[in-house]
Amino acid sequence: MTNKMQAKSPILAAVHEAANDLHRQRFISKRTMNQYDALCLEPIPAYNSEDIRAMREKLKLSQVVLASVLNISVSTIRKWEQGDKQPSGPSLKLLNLLDRKGLEAVL
Repeated sequence: MTNKMQAKSPILAAVHEAANDLHRQRFISKRTMNQYDALCLEPIPAYNSEDIRAMREKLKLSQVVLASVLNISVSTIRKWEQGDKQPSGPSLKLLNLLDRKGLEAVL
């Protein structure tokens, strides 16, 4: 259960790959794998209101469609774009996935 994110260095990429293999074979727990993720992978960048609006416009999506894709409310998208609220948790990961891989990656 790992992310396909960029590793901080080639050495950490190799360590993470080995840990991922051990996790798949159930030699290490999900909790331990999450610790390897945190140590080895680059953190997900924060998205401000301008970033979110620019991404939505680049993908040619309305706020309603983006909310549907992310399975959140339209008011949440509106609050993000107005700067009243910041995305976090799964929403932040989905925004990062949209940003890196495009709409097809989440549909």
